[in-house]
Amino acid sequence: MPSLCLAAAQSLSIPGDLAANIERHCAFVHAAAEAGVELLLFPELSLSGYEPERVASCVVDPAGPALAPLRELAQQKKMILILGAPLASGSERPHIGAIVLFPDGSHATYHKRHLHPGEERWASAGDAASCSFALGAERCALAICADTGHAEHAAAAAATGASLYLAGVLISKQGYATDSATLQGHAARHGFGVLMANHGGPSGGYAAAGRSAFWDARGQLVGATEGPGEQLLILRGQPDGAWSAQRLTP
Repeated sequence: MPSLCLAAAQSLSIPGDLAANIERHCAFVHAAAEAGVELLLFPELSLSGYEPERVASCVVDPAGPALAPLRELAQQKKMILILGAPLASGSERPHIGAIVLFPDGSHATYHKRHLHPGEERWASAGDAASCSFALGAERCALAICADTGHAEHAAAAAATGASLYLAGVLISKQGYATDSATLQGHAARHGFGVLMANHGGPSGGYAAAGRSAFWDARGQLVGATEGPGEQLLILRGQPDGAWSAQRLTP
């Protein structure tokens, strides 16, 4: 494996305030670029917050003017950005989505396949079993929160040849032990690295645990943030397959 630098952006979201959240995302990108990050992963619905009553009014167009600052930064910093955002579904219930902004100006989207119980009242499930893309010699597959609780989702990611499983989540303090153990199990079972970006504070009535983390392809915890609060978890992969972790405050 060539040298590689990934990061989880453990961000805070202002409920329904796209402009303020985009500005804060930009600050994370600048801090990550200083550390040489090539791919930056944000939490589930990071651009809107996990706010069921607000997401329909916060639908984001990946090619629209609102995201221009982040598209420009992806190109300037030569960094892949993975943003959490509500995406249009063709109905009044938007998708819970991930937007991938590439350094060449292109983009891709992924729609959360497996909704958490109750989310069907305000969100639409996606149809695709997996979404993956290349990062140098690596292949990255996306997951959004409850996706990770379904063994078939991780298996579908592995079937694409993924060497990295990237999960933007909202995990509460109460759910952290179970959900982190599941992610560790996916890493060990499928032999891929797992990067998880959690919210840094409350969203939608949930007290997020923070503790964004990375497990290597053996299922070993390489590093995690120490708790809630805005932080960057930076992972550096070496040609021999070893990883190291660094924590920064953006």
